[in-house]
Amino acid sequence: MIPQPFNSTRSRPRKRSISPVSIFGIQIANASRSDAIDIMEELVQQSTPAQIFLPNAHTLNLAIADSNYHAVLNRATYCFGDGSGVRIAASMRGVKMKSNLVGTDLIPDFFQATANQGYRYFLLGADPDTIEQAARFAGQHFPGWELAGYHHGYLTSPELRERAIAQIKAARPHVLLVGMGNPIQESWIDQYQPAEVPLAIGVGGLFDHWGGNLKRAPRWVRYFGFEWLQLLCQQPKKWQRYLIGNFTFLFYALMYWKSDRVVQSKFNRRRNP
Repeated sequence: MIPQPFNSTRSRPRKRSISPVSIFGIQIANASRSDAIDIMEELVQQSTPAQIFLPNAHTLNLAIADSNYHAVLNRATYCFGDGSGVRIAASMRGVKMKSNLVGTDLIPDFFQATANQGYRYFLLGADPDTIEQAARFAGQHFPGWELAGYHHGYLTSPELRERAIAQIKAARPHVLLVGMGNPIQESWIDQYQPAEVPLAIGVGGLFDHWGGNLKRAPRWVRYFGFEWLQLLCQQPKKWQRYLIGNFTFLFYALMYWKSDRVVQSKFNRRRNP
């Protein structure tokens, strides 16, 4: 049985009225790019810590196998859909996704749309060399935001973890970008996001792009939903994730179609009693 949506007791910021789609029991907000950017800025301005996750097909495959991770995703303030898999699964449920909210596009768009407002950000993730290069890239390309600090993601001991958290708290960023890969980054945010940080976002491989380790696919490739092929060519060791994982996701999308419709119906009744 697929885990049902987690009813968290965590105090959450007010959510916008964005219609979601249930994929494997996880509520994916059907937001346009402009809606997503507006939501992110609203959360930055609130006092209650918020979380945004960007699940793709691989993320959702992992959630099927791990009920704890499934609950972590459903505790987020918002999940935005990343990639063709989410769009295909949503269409199978009768929902056309308004935008493909890939983090490598969404975060730069957010920074550019909200520039020169006095916002600060902190980068957490990747290896020491990559995060330094990513921080340099971000500082050059997003001058309307202030880089509050950065720290690598190899927090292999409680001491390293506490040191990183202390650094984040001292920096007091408005946005914490965490790039440790799934499921580590979402679980880390869920457990350790400092109360001083209004918004934490799981950004996957964003720092590898900013740090020069990965190159974006041409725009036309991204338009047709085949960016994963570009990533596979650059990361052949992840062939199982992209080749086997994509077919596994489609199998799950069919397998859990009925249960998702039940969850969707219950969710809609709660929204419109």
